[in-house]
Amino acid sequence: MKVIERERPYPWRPATHKKLVESPPDATLTRNDVPLHLRIAGIVLRTIFVTALLVITIRVATPQSETFWSLLDSPGDLIRVVLGFIACIWIVAHLFMLPKDAEGYRTWVYLGLALVPLALACAIAVW
Repeated sequence: MKVIERERPYPWRPATHKKLVESPPDATLTRNDVPLHLRIAGIVLRTIFVTALLVITIRVATPQSETFWSLLDSPGDLIRVVLGFIACIWIVAHLFMLPKDAEGYRTWVYLGLALVPLALACAIAVW
C-alpha cells in the first residue's frame, strides 16, 4: 500500500503554519484605576464648563420677542428656539457621559483650567 501525499497549495509555507495574531497590550487605566484627585478635578471642571455652555445656549436660544406665544409671528425666533432646544438636549446628554480612562480625566483637567474661566466670563457677559 502506497501513501499518497496531497500537494500543498503553497509549497513555501510549512504545513504547520498558523497565522499569529498579536493584540496590542492593554495599557489604559480603567475607571477604577484613576486616582481619586484626578477624577474629582476632571468631573468638577468638566461639569462647570458644560453647565456654563448650557447657560449660554439657553440664553442665546431664547426668543427676542417678549413671550413664547409670539414665536409664530417671526420664523427666525421659532428656528432659534427649536435649534436651541436641540442643542440643549445634546449638551445635557453629554453632561452625564464621563470619560472612560485616566487620559480623558487628565485632558478635562487641563482644558478645564483654561476654559472654565472663559466660559464663566462668557456666561456672565451674555446673561
